[in-house]
Amino acid sequence: MSAQRGGDMLLKMKNDTDVYVTVAGLRTKTLRLNARPVDVTDTSSQGWKELLPGAGMRMAEISGTGVFRDAESDALIRSAFFDQSAQDCRFVIPGFGMIDGAFLITGLNYAGSYNGEAQFEISLASAAVPEFTVL
Repeated sequence: MSAQRGGDMLLKMKNDTDVYVTVAGLRTKTLRLNARPVDVTDTSSQGWKELLPGAGMRMAEISGTGVFRDAESDALIRSAFFDQSAQDCRFVIPGFGMIDGAFLITGLNYAGSYNGEAQFEISLASAAVPEFTVL
């Protein structure tokens, strides 16, 4: 993958009409793919840690921080959080690929200083098996 602009990475959520809406105003975006291995080390491991291939929990996590820019995506995020409903999301990394899947909003923070803009911070975790597509 060649160098890419961070601003071109997008987080999208499906709205009520099954159309992906870009979560507006995000300044930073992060995708984390995690795997928690299963440790099967025992006394016969000769002092080396042994991990069980193919076992354990895998998770995709998305986070971002931004400013309020769009009433539709703000309302979509807010209602998904309070309903605690899994949302169909798409995370786009130009030149690399897309992650599509159901995600649950696990954190939603609002902040602002007296002489600055209001900001929000969002965290999502995969609620089902995500699908990776090469771009």
